[in-house]
Amino acid sequence: MKLRSLLFVPGDSEKKFTRAAGSNADVLILDLEDAVAPSMKEAARGIVGGWIDRADETAASLFVRVNPLATGLTEGDLEAVVRPGLAGLLVPKADSAADVAVIAALLDRLEARAGMVAGTVKIMVVATETPAAMFALGSYTPPHPRLVGLTWGAEDLSSAIGATANKEADGNWTEPYRLARSLCLFAAASAGVTPVETLYVDFRDTAGLEADCRRSRRDGFMGRIAIHPDQVDTINRCFTPSDAEVAEARCIVAAFAANPDLGTIGIDGKMYDIPHLKAARKTLAAAGVEA
Repeated sequence: MKLRSLLFVPGDSEKKFTRAAGSNADVLILDLEDAVAPSMKEAARGIVGGWIDRADETAASLFVRVNPLATGLTEGDLEAVVRPGLAGLLVPKADSAADVAVIAALLDRLEARAGMVAGTVKIMVVATETPAAMFALGSYTPPHPRLVGLTWGAEDLSSAIGATANKEADGNWTEPYRLARSLCLFAAASAGVTPVETLYVDFRDTAGLEADCRRSRRDGFMGRIAIHPDQVDTINRCFTPSDAEVAEARCIVAAFAANPDLGTIGIDGKMYDIPHLKAARKTLAAAGVEA
């Protein structure tokens, strides 16, 4: 499952779903949480369920952002949306991997009821939105079989800790959120799941988005959340390895395959070791090409 670009779609807007379905996003996140007013929650469940029934209208995988377990709305959300066509869930405000286990148990029952193969619906977690979550990022290792990715968020965490701002004057994250971002990245790497960068708020700032995406990929993130269809193509381009990167990765993999007893290999005057081989394999996987 490709988690390179993940586009939020408010769960009560047919117009926005239609536009999002025509984008190049890898995943559409049909939102039942923050994008939907409390008075519209029940109606949005029905609307989102209808979109899942029309999953063949888009090449994107369909995820649903459910309401957090603490709200008491999660099970009702799942009752409404677990059906053929649903690829995954985005779980917000999780405190630890224990939340994944609770939701996975609900999915076991609902998949069986819907005649779906057990384990079809995958889970991605917004892993940094509560103070408690910051002390539990290691709990995602070893990963639950349904877990495919971890992402992070700043807004709910800001509210929870009483911060008056989460950005410096130059637009960079303040220290608490740099820490949250880094720990999310490490937690995903430890669990062996996809690390997904948080959203870039100014959807009109294409140049800023591109620069930020390139920094994110440099640091190890493999995809990014989008809040507007206009962001998707930039995200896809930035998180797709270039032809030159793919060629170099193939060369490294081929050299080690031809010399299986060596731990270090020289190629064109440069030395490569096993960490380079692992990175090369990740590059090829991200590009969707064979070694």
